Amino acid sequence: MSSVELQHITKRFSTITALDDVSFMVRDREFFVLLGPTGAGKTTTLRIIAALLRQDAGSVLFDGESVDGWAPADRDVAFVFQQYSLYPTMTVFDNLAFPLRSPMRKTKEDEIKQRVQHAAEILHISHLLDRKTARLSGGEMQRVAIGRAIVREPRIFLMDEPLSNLDAKLREALRVELQHMQKTQGNTTLFVTHDQVEALTMADRIAVLDEGRIIQVGTPTDIYDRPATTYVAQLVGSPRINLIKASKEEATLFLDDSELHLPCPINATLPQRVRIGIRPEDIQPDAEGKFAGQVALTEPLGVETILHIRSGEQTLLSLIPGISSLRRGDTVRFNILDDRLHFFNDAGKRIN
Repeated sequence: MSSVELQHITKRFSTITALDDVSFMVRDREFFVLLGPTGAGKTTTLRIIAALLRQDAGSVLFDGESVDGWAPADRDVAFVFQQYSLYPTMTVFDNLAFPLRSPMRKTKEDEIKQRVQHAAEILHISHLLDRKTARLSGGEMQRVAIGRAIVREPRIFLMDEPLSNLDAKLREALRVELQHMQKTQGNTTLFVTHDQVEALTMADRIAVLDEGRIIQVGTPTDIYDRPATTYVAQLVGSPRINLIKASKEEATLFLDDSELHLPCPINATLPQRVRIGIRPEDIQPDAEGKFAGQVALTEPLGVETILHIRSGEQTLLSLIPGISSLRRGDTVRFNILDDRLHFFNDAGKRIN
């Protein structure tokens, strides 16, 4: 396995800049997630690492060595695509064995059999080895596609939204299996997704990409608890973070268009106008709560409930455990956890 580092990568397509001075490192044996919306430049990043595209500026390094002049075969990366890219008339075994039977590899048949069976056991598809891939379900096909990468034993795995075509239950199951595989096999993995749940639950570290720029790199806890911008704050977390403009008067923050006011944090110097971020779980109904509002909507989800609480012209989202007895129109008292607030300036950047 290898570490992979991108240094000041820029890539343009005609008049469009797909990647703009992108730098980050994937450490050896790390599960690193590149998170961003469609069009952010995630797939372009993977293709440059795999030498399927050439960057216009910057360098790609494996274990500290530049690989800019290396061909795709020399870089020895395994690419798992969103689409399965399997041979439908071949069996699962032959699909898994296909990369090893390349004239460049010249792998012996007994070693091919051993590697295929090992990958099949990891992915729980041993019982499918004799079946044609055309007869597989979507989840089974994606396991085979991942297996084709495993058998190669590459320097790095590049995974381009491999779970996005699967239903929710299967995505959850494969998330767990991919994490387990990565930890037990010690693979270096760069995983691309637009799904913040995948990023937060799977990653050792996350890089948030938007319009070709890296906005923040950190652990899932860093990204969630200390978002660098309002963009990052809104990208992660469900339900979405509450973002409200406020005015500072002496030691008090008055939230616009509401009856809410909060104390200024002692350890932060805030401008006269500020945007306050409040995670829904940090708004907690309490019979003795400091604030009062009206329930505008409830969303019971079984294990938890989302409350929409109206205060003046503002509506706050609150996330509480279990099923709530509150109904639309009810008055609810609540507290806001002062030590969990996030502050941003007019440009959307975090104020520490």
